[in-house]
Amino acid sequence: MLSRKKNRGFSHPDHHLNLLGHAWILWIEDKPLELIDKTLRDSCTISEVLRCLHVALLCVQRVPEDRPSMSSVVLMLSSDVTLPPPKQPGFYTERSVSGSPLRTRPCSANNSITTIEAR
Repeated sequence: MLSRKKNRGFSHPDHHLNLLGHAWILWIEDKPLELIDKTLRDSCTISEVLRCLHVALLCVQRVPEDRPSMSSVVLMLSSDVTLPPPKQPGFYTERSVSGSPLRTRPCSANNSITTIEAR
């Protein structure tokens, strides 16, 4: 929602990650503002948008026990409580360059994907 892009069909000239992978890369490179849609950046409080992104990344961490509960998410979004640093997302994919754009390969440990394609 912050980027105003859909995960399905997302593409970036520098890599073949999906939208979650792209968001994670920007986060760890300390460039999260590049993810935020320009029209949203111009009409909102940046610190609030970055907090939303931070909480979103906490919600998709690889280990389920590391993810916040919904009540914690509400607290995180409605207060100035200090947020823990997010850990790597549990699942994001890199599209195969040589194959079909719908084929994906896992980029996160201990996950697998079965891709079903139409004939």
